[in-house]
Amino acid sequence: MPLVREIRFRVRYNETDQGRVVYHSNYFHYFEMGRTEFLREEGLRYRDLEDSGSFLVVTEAHLRYRAAARYDDEIRVRTWVTQVSPVTVRFAYEVIREPGSVLLVEGETKLACVGPDFRPKRLPPEVAEKLRGASQ
Repeated sequence: MPLVREIRFRVRYNETDQGRVVYHSNYFHYFEMGRTEFLREEGLRYRDLEDSGSFLVVTEAHLRYRAAARYDDEIRVRTWVTQVSPVTVRFAYEVIREPGSVLLVEGETKLACVGPDFRPKRLPPEVAEKLRGASQ
């Protein structure tokens, strides 16, 4: 079983349209929040990666809408690693409304490791090791 990390927050007004429904592209922001906190809880900070010359860039992003989130809803984002290669990592996500554990969105992103020149490079060994460990 892969390691699943969760974050919780409330939908902010600026994330919604005039009907107070979360605007569709904001779910990608929720994925990024989940991914960033997942890495942080594994002892990996984006900032440290970037300071060392490794950048994780999104090369693919997919999502499937199931139900709408609305202003002031309590949201739980579940994040886990599904695949690690020498250069890339795939994360999966579920966005859930509480109470009731209503599945709102399912998604996935693929990130590639690049250097300051934006050319692909291997994930740093300690990063790859932690991500592989979290995916099992």
